[in-house]
Amino acid sequence: MWDTKIPRSHPRYESLMIREKLVEGFKRGIVVPEGLIAHGRGECFDYLIGEATQPFARKAIEAAAAALLLAKHPVISVNGNVAALVPREVVRLAEIVGAKIEVNLFYRTEVRARKIKEVLLGAGAEEVLGVDDATATIPELFSERRRVSPRGIAAADVVLVPLEDGDRTEALRRIGKFVITVDLNPISRTSLTANITIVDNIVRAMPALIKAAEEMKGKSEEEIRNILSSYNNSAVISAALTHIRERLSSLASSLLGR
Repeated sequence: MWDTKIPRSHPRYESLMIREKLVEGFKRGIVVPEGLIAHGRGECFDYLIGEATQPFARKAIEAAAAALLLAKHPVISVNGNVAALVPREVVRLAEIVGAKIEVNLFYRTEVRARKIKEVLLGAGAEEVLGVDDATATIPELFSERRRVSPRGIAAADVVLVPLEDGDRTEALRRIGKFVITVDLNPISRTSLTANITIVDNIVRAMPALIKAAEEMKGKSEEEIRNILSSYNNSAVISAALTHIRERLSSLASSLLGR
């Protein structure tokens, strides 16, 4: 139904489609107003990186695929924005890497959690944790994010937490979880705290992560371990910041040359 509002010829078609999906998610009770604000902040950084999956993000995506495939108990954490934008991609990635899917919300109500679960089930998920079974807690975390499933995040060794808040990322790291995030802001607490930070838009990152995981399944365990062990998250974040700096400098110079 979004195509009837926005012509494909519009120069900002992809960006506007994302906004429409989030607004629709808000109307359905999946996305909260704060999630719309968070998206706007992230979109600013998407402009800065050039609205494309850059080489530094591809390195992180490859390492993330390796970590998920090597994990004994991987979990994909889903909030409202993720459910509104990439539910089918979440389900497909979970199938490929053998991950559990768990709803986890900062602005949690049981009604909203159930609606997100319904979206994921409608996208093909066989099981969605974190709704009826959020009976465990993450120590030293006091928001609703602390509530997790004993069979999901509580037991996980690797957790993919796209569009995450810094408090929970820090808390997950403190209890020994290996954390992968997707965050357009390379200097957020989440980005700086996670083990692997994919500085990219989630609508591009998730399909790329699916493709990387599919291709990597054909490699030996030793090859996959080498990919993960050679990854340096600080270097990737540094590359993202350097890219932004150089891109802004180039744009500024081009304006002077007009």
